[in-house]
Amino acid sequence: MEHAKQLTNLAKLIRERRSVKNGYTDRTVEQETVLELLDSAVWAPTHGMRQPWRFIFIGSDQKETFAKKVASTYPEEKQENREAYLNEPNAFLIVVMDVPDNQKQYDENFGATASMIHNFQLLAWEQQLGVVWKTNPHIYDENVKNILDVSENEKIVGFIHLGYFDEAPIAKPRKSVADKFSTFKG
Repeated sequence: MEHAKQLTNLAKLIRERRSVKNGYTDRTVEQETVLELLDSAVWAPTHGMRQPWRFIFIGSDQKETFAKKVASTYPEEKQENREAYLNEPNAFLIVVMDVPDNQKQYDENFGATASMIHNFQLLAWEQQLGVVWKTNPHIYDENVKNILDVSENEKIVGFIHLGYFDEAPIAKPRKSVADKFSTFKG
């Protein structure tokens, strides 16, 4: 099969998408927009149709209180820095995953949730809504789980930082697939 020289629209979107970590504008991220994006994002592959995710939205009206509460879980000398960091995005989408009893289903749930997050990132990029999936230490903190009412049989997969942007981050090169590709020689 000959390699196609013309990229499809989907291939272009995948290659153009960037994680937007800062440089957000003041434009408000509306809950309705996030819900619309999630309505399509949840069409990710999910083993057994478990759909192991749920979402917690923190909009601009709750962001300062949220940032202060999460920052308070850090040692005192880091709290000011963490609060400022958590006030940078315009909004957050916290993604929470069901944690099953066996490793196989855990791996399947995590894979499905990661696929759904990637779908969300692509859909947001189309609307020039910046997204970055963060896994800072606080997502593992029991106090943060309590703040967010996350149960024992759930895991915070990440804080999705959200904000509109004017200038897209520069693309970082990828390693050649050929360097990471082999053929089974059994």
